[in-house]
Amino acid sequence: HIVIQVCGLLDYRGEKGIATSIGHAPQAALADPAAGSILSVSEALTNLVWAPMAEGMDSISLSANWMWPCRSQEGEDARLYTAVKALSDFCCALQINVPTGKDSLSMTQKYPNGEKVISPGTVIVSAGGEVSDVKKVVSPVLVNNEKTTLYHIDFSFDELKLGGSAFAQSLGKVGDDVPCVQDAEYFRDAFLAVQELVNKGLILAGHDISAGGLITTLLEMCFSNVEGGMEISLDKMKEQDIIKILFAENPGIVIQISDKHKEEVKKILENAGIGYMKLGKPTDERHILVSKDGATYQFGIDYMRDVWYSSSYLLDRKQSMNGCAKKRFENYKMQPVEFAFMPEFKGKLSQYGITPDRRTPSGIRAAIIREKGTNGEREMAYSLYLAGFDVKDVTMTDLISGRETLEDVNMIVYCGGFSNSDVLGSAKGWAGAFLFNPKAKEALDNYYAREDTLSLGVCNGCQLMMELNLINPELKKQGKMLHNDSHKFESRFLGLTIPTNRSVMFGSLSGSKLGIWVAHGEGKFSLPYDEDKYNVVAKYSYDEYPANPNGSDYSIAALASADGRHLAIMPHLERSIFPWQNGCYPADRKNSDQVTPWIEAFVNARKWVEEKVK
Repeated sequence: HIVIQVCGLLDYRGEKGIATSIGHAPQAALADPAAGSILSVSEALTNLVWAPMAEGMDSISLSANWMWPCRSQEGEDARLYTAVKALSDFCCALQINVPTGKDSLSMTQKYPNGEKVISPGTVIVSAGGEVSDVKKVVSPVLVNNEKTTLYHIDFSFDELKLGGSAFAQSLGKVGDDVPCVQDAEYFRDAFLAVQELVNKGLILAGHDISAGGLITTLLEMCFSNVEGGMEISLDKMKEQDIIKILFAENPGIVIQISDKHKEEVKKILENAGIGYMKLGKPTDERHILVSKDGATYQFGIDYMRDVWYSSSYLLDRKQSMNGCAKKRFENYKMQPVEFAFMPEFKGKLSQYGITPDRRTPSGIRAAIIREKGTNGEREMAYSLYLAGFDVKDVTMTDLISGRETLEDVNMIVYCGGFSNSDVLGSAKGWAGAFLFNPKAKEALDNYYAREDTLSLGVCNGCQLMMELNLINPELKKQGKMLHNDSHKFESRFLGLTIPTNRSVMFGSLSGSKLGIWVAHGEGKFSLPYDEDKYNVVAKYSYDEYPANPNGSDYSIAALASADGRHLAIMPHLERSIFPWQNGCYPADRKNSDQVTPWIEAFVNARKWVEEKVK
């Protein structure tokens, strides 16, 4: 089961964003095409409910992708008609529009031996809409606090049923008694009531109930933690069948509420006419204890997490090289992202004397250098601007033609992406543009000959700096960037540790542990000398894969030149300068910090240049 909900900001200064989610119910559609369509819509909406929609349900539009084996088997055309009508009627009742979609009506595969395989008729529903404040989006991860309570809110108004469930499928069955939403008006009221709770910040954690049922929801809320569990009582459930209670996939949600807000939450739900039931509380023990009518059932969270992850491991074995699939399976739960901020970090823009609304030039100039395929320049330009730089855009054609010489800038940044599609290898074509074009080569050489300059290369830019030997030109043997050990493109949020270092940008961050994004295919630092020969300014927090996503020597994520002025880093610090950009962030700082410590690297660069150009 995957919760699919993504929320992104519309710009760098505001709070509004766009949230998207996906819902589908192919097993249910096999038994009941109408119910399958309604459940697809329901899942998309219960995934989306955790983001504060700007105008509630009125903000949401749906896209319906119909995938149906029409004309391949008798009755499928009629089943499709039934499914489309059910979705249309349900969405009209919810007052949600479906302005777009796609029909894939040839979902049949024929083989030379005459065998024919048809896809189960289903609809993939994509939901999207404007979000009023991305900082209020609710996480699905349980908060380990005993002074909180978990509640179940049913959106279906239906009896618990196992037809079309993952439980039935695990037994090789489909079933014919499928849950559905019996009252669309109640579903809308429940959605809007939860939206009110989200907007008021009353929900600490929340998760929808869909594939896998209630027990899967509760377990998934615990999987991203390394400590704690739940004690759950189901005695108030009218249903007596424990299997139906745990595995039925009736649309609904589980929310975690602080006990001090309990009465306010109850009032909001009751005023909206929404039913809810207390489930239980977090516990220090690493298990979920479920009790019903005197019987207790224990679920070991770490064991069940391995079971949950095992199908991903089996697929990963076919995709990852050098035993990395096994390493990922063994280590994914052993490598939590840890944070350690410097005591003086306040998380406020005012701490650095910067403002997002600056209109006057600072006189401290930086240049973004990019090539065809660069895609990280916007985030990088804003990071530099926010830190106090005046930023200009420089393309390789500017340097090759001589229109740009870099004489008026004191910092240059090579951004991430796929320069020249990396057809010759990562950044090799980009490096060639410098090496084999006299004017570009002259501009580069002159820049690095100056004593008042800084440079930063991120991801593809890091590969470029290593290819051009800009970090350690004093060493006889040159380091290289090689393919990740997994031979896969690695994209993840992981932890970096900043060792005590001599560098302009990272020196003040020494001792920090921070989260950051990586996204690269050739990110392995392969270095010919011992670690002490290099100015290491950032290391992956764990030596083993996947936290060291590429197998870099000495777990290195970033190197600086011997004088600390030039820095090459594979992870994307420019994509991690705001708390809302981070995959996870300390809960006690998430809503108070305006920026993360990564902004300090850019501020340090600006201050250094200021001193040099006085």
